[in-house]
Order: sequence, then C-alpha cells, then structure tokens
Amino acid sequence: MTTLLALDTATEACSVALLHNGKVLSHYEVIPRMHAQCLLPMIKQLLADADVSLSALDAIAFGRGPGAFTGVRIAIGVVQGLAFALERPVLPVSNLAVLAQRSLREHGSQQVAAAIDARMDEVYWGCYRAEQGEMRLVGVEAVLPPERASLPEGAAGDWFAAGTGWGTFAARIPVTATGQDVAMLPHAEDLLSLAQFAWGRGEAVVADLAQPVYLRDKVATPKAQL
Repeated sequence: MTTLLALDTATEACSVALLHNGKVLSHYEVIPRMHAQCLLPMIKQLLADADVSLSALDAIAFGRGPGAFTGVRIAIGVVQGLAFALERPVLPVSNLAVLAQRSLREHGSQQVAAAIDARMDEVYWGCYRAEQGEMRLVGVEAVLPPERASLPEGAAGDWFAAGTGWGTFAARIPVTATGQDVAMLPHAEDLLSLAQFAWGRGEAVVADLAQPVYLRDKVATPKAQL
C-alpha cells in the first residue's frame, strides 16, 4: 500500500500528515514564525507515532503556495532535503486547493471560493468544485485586489467562502457566499487527500521540480512564460 507524507508551512499553520496502511495520522498547530524550528521534529514525532521509517515513504507532498514566501520556502527546503536523501518523488499541491479540500471535509462544501491574505492589499484567489471527492480548480488561480475577485464564468449554485483573505477583505470582495470560514488555514490532512489523487494519476515529480508558486511571479517574471 502507498505510504505518503504531507507537510505544509505556507501560512500561520504548520502541519504534517501521513498515509500508511490505509490510515491517516496528522498533526496541526498554528505557530506563526516557528515553522523552521518545529517542522522536522513534528515529522519525526508523526513517523514515530505511526512506527514508520522515512525509507518507507513512497513520495512526499507539500504545500507549494501561494502563501507566505518564507513559509513556502521552509516547506520546499525540507521536502527537497528529504526527497534527495531518500531518492523519492514529490507532489506539489496548491494551498488554495487545500483550503477548498478542507472546506469539503469539514463543511461538505461542493463549491469553494478560497482566498488567502496576500498582504500588499491583495488576495490569493481560486475557485474549486468537488469532483468525486476531489476539489478541482475552476478557472485559474490569481493574486489580485479583492475588488477584482470573481466566481468563474457561468458559476451557479452555492459557494462557500474559505480562508484569511475573506477574513481581511470580505467587505471588498464582490462575491456572495452562502457559508464561510474566514479563519480557515490549510491543513496537511487535506493536502494529503489531494496528493493521493495526484499520486494515482502519476503526477509525482523529481525533487528538483519542488518549486514555489507565489502567483506574483507571473507578473514579476513574465519572460519565464515564454
């Protein structure tokens, strides 16, 4: 059976999750500015609790952003270190998608407008719809002023508002939500769920390709898209 480790440090939350023998274990803490000190001990404790060695891992999943620059870099540094040492592939997962997946798990939401406070008077924004238990992106992820946030073209039905972008900018986001969790942060348990779908589709990549996605890069380095 597949054994996957997932970790996330892209926001104020630091979390890890493990899939082994069909069972999931996770640990989640909101510890701003403590991720670098706590992530490796958290991983070590989780593996010990499950009586699983690092060598048993098939792949390592991580929150690739968008989120705090430093936080995303911490996750990637740890993931690359482990993946290179173990010669294992990695599974990059969007943090906005993780918010949507958590909304599905905790609230049963089938359509989610996820927003993370991007600072600089902007939000990281993405809309997701449940497809056979997996929250899939509808449209594109973007970083933009809250006034420019919108649902996908032709969107209908109820949409759930998730994430700190809503907590900060709800009054400025021109989208009507039928439910909300404006304090929600990404959780590695939901990252792990998305990673399982990606693993099943063969989407794992080599550790060299564990790269951050800040979304702002698309504006700052347009030539990279050529």
